[in-house]
Amino acid sequence: MSIASNIQYIKAQLPGNVRLVCVSKFHPVEALQEAYNAGQRVFGESKVQEMDEKHEALPKDIEWHFIGHLQSNKIKYIVPYVTLIHGVDSKKLLIEINKQAEKIGRKVNCLLQVYIAQEETKFGFLSEEVLSMFESNTLEELPYVSVCGLMGMASNTDDSGQIKKEFRTLKNLFDKIKANYPSVPGSFKELSMGMSADYAFAVDEGSSLVRIGSAIFGSRLY
Repeated sequence: MSIASNIQYIKAQLPGNVRLVCVSKFHPVEALQEAYNAGQRVFGESKVQEMDEKHEALPKDIEWHFIGHLQSNKIKYIVPYVTLIHGVDSKKLLIEINKQAEKIGRKVNCLLQVYIAQEETKFGFLSEEVLSMFESNTLEELPYVSVCGLMGMASNTDDSGQIKKEFRTLKNLFDKIKANYPSVPGSFKELSMGMSADYAFAVDEGSSLVRIGSAIFGSRLY
């Protein structure tokens, strides 16, 4: 199947309130252009330099989502154009994004990455840390950061029950924040969870953004 037909197939399965982030990391510009020609406008990259190069080479109406583990010293390169940073996994990172965004007078949209998996290799805040940030008004001290929601990665397992449970944990945290903190901005509405292998479960549990790569482009060339 072609990239275009893969996109069409996946979009046909997604409810209207769920957006597809086409994970294009490690794939060539030509493959992204093919997806663009098929109507896709949201792309996810995990390496700053690679995203920079693709941003330069491709049409300017693309929404670039940074979905990787972001290093503080690389933030300044993507702040001018990034649409959404999915994996903000520390307070230090939030502060640095705010600092770099202030320099150019641009508010940057971010998601707080929450640790929901049973794996040591995953990153993220603990649920309690996220709640304490809202309780302490930490985010109000960062005017150039707009926290638009939460992001999480489920365990890499064949146990669908565990995956659903992990996604449900994130959705419950999201709902708790919306219900208990009146200061939460209206922009707090995104829940980024679900990838090629588990996006159907994520959608069932309330995801609004699914990050899909290999089901669109095939296996990656590292």
